[in-house]
Amino acid sequence: MIGEATAAQYALVAAVAFAASLLGGVTGYGSGLLLPPILVPVMGAEAVVPIIGLSALFTNGSRLAAYRADFEPRRAALIVACGLPGCLLGAFGYTLLTGPGVAVLIGAMLAALVPIRRLLARRHGHLPPAGVAAAGAGYGLLMGGTAGSGVLLLSILLASGLHGPAVIATDAGVSLVLGLAKTALFQAAGALPASSWIMALLIGAVSTPGAFLAKRLVRGLSVRAHSGILDAVVVAGGLVLVAQGLRG
Repeated sequence: MIGEATAAQYALVAAVAFAASLLGGVTGYGSGLLLPPILVPVMGAEAVVPIIGLSALFTNGSRLAAYRADFEPRRAALIVACGLPGCLLGAFGYTLLTGPGVAVLIGAMLAALVPIRRLLARRHGHLPPAGVAAAGAGYGLLMGGTAGSGVLLLSILLASGLHGPAVIATDAGVSLVLGLAKTALFQAAGALPASSWIMALLIGAVSTPGAFLAKRLVRGLSVRAHSGILDAVVVAGGLVLVAQGLRG
């Protein structure tokens, strides 16, 4: 046993983390949805968001390095500037998605964003900068206190007009900066003991090669095919939130 987990539990987390990194490298998110069911029985519910937030620094850093040529700095800077205050506030709250009604509402909105985005694209329009700023502020609030909110950032970037690898790169850059602030707050609050650091470092280590492998997969896809995959992931993520809320 190392820390609070057994060797078998570490192996299971590592396997899921690698699979999540592949998914995240193609779609922009994944760890926040796949890892909580594995981490909760091993580390406890209270440790999940701090661990995923810390490990995401490694996964997003490697993803940004893999897709650095596609990074869109202006879009990223706008979302970070508007999302940072809410991110810090959300990290204090840490319970933003516990209400079933909130999960249903957010999930339904995410699923609805796909046809709305496609309608705008057909009319040669995208979410304007003011809309991106407002959405970024809302994302920051959710990102600070939850795991799995990356699907919202993915939706914002798609609606703003980005597509393909640019979505993955910009998503990683935004998530990295906000994740640094979130992790610093959790560390200062004592929410990241040594056992959480061990688990987060393991997740980050096994996730790093997944980002570069995923890049090979994405380069083989057409822009249309990749956009279709991203849209499908957004809808699926929204429906998962709706289902979780209804079960609650």
